[in-house]
Amino acid sequence: MKIMRCWMYVAILGLCGLLMNCNRSLQEKRFVEGTLEGPLVTDSMPDHVARVIAEGTRYHQYTILDDSAADVSVWVLQEVDNGIPTEGYGITVMRGLASTTFPEIYHGKNPHAHYVEGSDCLWLFTGQMEGTGTMVECARRICLRDNDSAYVESIVEPYDIQCDLCQRLNYQIDGDRITFYDNDRELCTATNTVTDMGGLDEEQPIWIGEQIQFDYTEGNLLVCVTPGVKFTTGLVLTYDDMPTFVAQVSNGKVGPLTVAE
Repeated sequence: MKIMRCWMYVAILGLCGLLMNCNRSLQEKRFVEGTLEGPLVTDSMPDHVARVIAEGTRYHQYTILDDSAADVSVWVLQEVDNGIPTEGYGITVMRGLASTTFPEIYHGKNPHAHYVEGSDCLWLFTGQMEGTGTMVECARRICLRDNDSAYVESIVEPYDIQCDLCQRLNYQIDGDRITFYDNDRELCTATNTVTDMGGLDEEQPIWIGEQIQFDYTEGNLLVCVTPGVKFTTGLVLTYDDMPTFVAQVSNGKVGPLTVAE
């Protein structure tokens, strides 16, 4: 009987150790994964769109930036001739009477632009992926020459932002609580309230890449990234309860993350 009791104690201790190890593995820090499989910006358009724009005689455009003090404006090409759509392609930058058109730039549905005061440059933000639960933007720095013509000086590719943050943004799960870190610096803790999706995916529950947006404010280029949650059921990421992280971007490098207010 004593021998049997000893074996029972050993089995119980082993089971407790296994459960503790499983619980510990769930609480281990993990880095987020990225949904984008490669760069999104190609600055090339389908042949039929290029032909429509090249052969057009009348263009329907609308303005997204009009800085009267700098005499700079940015226009979005929408239709050609009798309502033929440009399928999301075409940007025109004007200073004074000089006009530069970039027919190859894909602007998406809601482009926006900001002039950098005291400079000869502006930031153009265009939607590369847009849809339900998805908003991925690209940032272009467009500068003006002495003759007022415009050129694209640099591009901030959302895929590069994702690659950078996948090496820094990590998290720890404790039940429904998800604590995020920028490397070792704690950012915040979010509580998951979704209860009808079968629980968090065990293999990789937290992803980034579907929500990457840019802004320019107070002299700084900012990127805003919202992580999504993958559950055991459903094919799309869920953004309920998730924070948005903000960081300055300088020379293509992402600065320290903070939590958006």
